[in-house]
Amino acid sequence: MTDHLFKLNNVIQNYAWGSDSSIHSLFNIPNPDQQPQAELWMGAHPNGCSKNQQGTLLSQIIDQDPAAVLGAYTQKRYSSLPFLLKILAAEKPLSIQVHPSKTMAEQGFKLENSQNIPVDAPDRNYKDANHKPELVYAVTFYQAMNGFRKIDEIISLFEQADCNTLADALKCLKENPGEQHLQNFFAVIMNLNASDKAQAIEELIKNLDTKAQTHKAKEAFQLVAQFYQDYPGDIGLFSPLMLNIIELAPGEAMFLDAQTPHAYIHGTGIEIMASSDNVLRAGLTPKHIDVDELIKNTKFQPSTFDDLKIQAQCFDHKKVFHVPVDDFNFEVHSVTSEGHDEFVRSPEILLCLAGNVTISTAQQSIKLQRGESVFICAAAHSYQCHGEGQFVRAFN
Repeated sequence: MTDHLFKLNNVIQNYAWGSDSSIHSLFNIPNPDQQPQAELWMGAHPNGCSKNQQGTLLSQIIDQDPAAVLGAYTQKRYSSLPFLLKILAAEKPLSIQVHPSKTMAEQGFKLENSQNIPVDAPDRNYKDANHKPELVYAVTFYQAMNGFRKIDEIISLFEQADCNTLADALKCLKENPGEQHLQNFFAVIMNLNASDKAQAIEELIKNLDTKAQTHKAKEAFQLVAQFYQDYPGDIGLFSPLMLNIIELAPGEAMFLDAQTPHAYIHGTGIEIMASSDNVLRAGLTPKHIDVDELIKNTKFQPSTFDDLKIQAQCFDHKKVFHVPVDDFNFEVHSVTSEGHDEFVRSPEILLCLAGNVTISTAQQSIKLQRGESVFICAAAHSYQCHGEGQFVRAFN
């Protein structure tokens, strides 16, 4: 192939929880019909594959010359583009989710295939055989839940919530504050029958604005009240009492590992993940919840904000956010008129965050404005960046 750089036309996902203004205002992406623009996908995923300016799918370009596009290592290791880059704009909370490990995904996908469950069936758990680790980089202030709180915090919050229906389960956790009993406590909540669930939620909501005794309880109960507006009978109303509530400032990032419960609540960020669609839900959703499979795929290991937030390694012109997986790497570059060079070791996607950035090889030059992205083939070997702006660099 002759062209090693090409600008991307990307797919907008109009999910109901998305913002109708954020992606348009921050990234200059048109929204003439004022629809909720939840995600903009950059990659080769079949549910939202990018195209070049001539309308050819990125997946087709890869298939036509995988050695040149992917490079020898990525072609041999993954056989396709191993990551998906997104702009994500949440106006309402997403469902509480857990993603399986690579091993669990392979086993679950094989089993459900053997049972002849259609891949698009609403009760299917495994859509593919891949894991789905994620990184989210905040563009605006970005609120989320990620990982279990420390067990003493969970106990304190449930005591303040004063749910008599859960009193026996809470007593067991308080007497045995370990990971196995946290799992048991979580299982009790997720397996409540309809009448007990309704009773527990009624007890949770009762006097919600006055029963917080600590700052953390006040924060958690405020989220419960917010979730109650959209999901009044949902078991996910208990999630702020169990999961860490996190707010990233613009420019901060966090990693979401396999088997860790999480939910995005509000804000706009850049998300990068392994190319997978495996999601096991745990609440704040009308979709299928398989409690047994969810628990099998969840680590009941408490974490703290310091465990979850990624400290960037800063260089002259870039911030590098190291992640413990091989599927993707994530950097944020600042560009000046002096410019800088980068070597290419895999396929890359660059997304312009601000200003104007020009990406050049010996044969080609592409100018990007905010919201525009370029695909770089592994065969490019290197490129130069100059202009006045900032871009995200995604590669593997």
